[in-house]
Amino acid sequence: MNKAQAYHRQQDPNRLVERYAGLVKRIGQHMLARLPSSVQLDDLLQAGMIGLLDAYRNYDAGKGASFETYAGIRIRGAMIDEIRQGDWVPRSVHRNTRRISDAIHEVETEHGRDARDSEVAAKLEVGLAEYHSMLNDTACGRIVGIEDLGVTDDVIGGVDAVSDMSHSFDTVANERFSTALSECISQLPEREALILSLYYDEELNLKEIGQILDVSESRVSQIQSQALHRIRARMKEWY
Repeated sequence: MNKAQAYHRQQDPNRLVERYAGLVKRIGQHMLARLPSSVQLDDLLQAGMIGLLDAYRNYDAGKGASFETYAGIRIRGAMIDEIRQGDWVPRSVHRNTRRISDAIHEVETEHGRDARDSEVAAKLEVGLAEYHSMLNDTACGRIVGIEDLGVTDDVIGGVDAVSDMSHSFDTVANERFSTALSECISQLPEREALILSLYYDEELNLKEIGQILDVSESRVSQIQSQALHRIRARMKEWY
């Protein structure tokens, strides 16, 4: 244990909580704005505090990241785990998620180009309005984040990625997945790629994106949901 780590371990956990409670709240409120109304802020904050204490116990200053950066990763991860464990998503939403991705894959395999909304709806044997409703349902039925596509903190540069096993098979596989994912996103239809960029890179919410593109918030949700389904369809071999 180095001196910086030893000093950190000597700090009072209660003072740590007081100092970083604001960080937990900011992360919780940011996530809540991107989640369905059934998710409660108090549940996120409780999970976030657990993540903060976990960061306190495991932080290693020798890895090169500040404690706040490391804690932010742990806090957000704990919140995501809490929501996933709740499993509040109806089975029909899980089923439609698979159906939509499969339909997009089949259409694009058949035509060798981007699948259109009407073609996916026809493949699913539903009307266009019902297909858009399915997209909205599946958009609300997932944790919104790149990790939903299979990318973990290890891939996007989390502190835990720095380890003695950096040359292991798992690390190489993750790097290849990350590269394939980036290439896949770059080949999306222009509007889908733009919405993902505004949402994940610029961290705008759906309403703000709708104002920029002059479309409804619901339509933004549909396009975003379809983009993620399209990515899953095109990266089918990775799952």
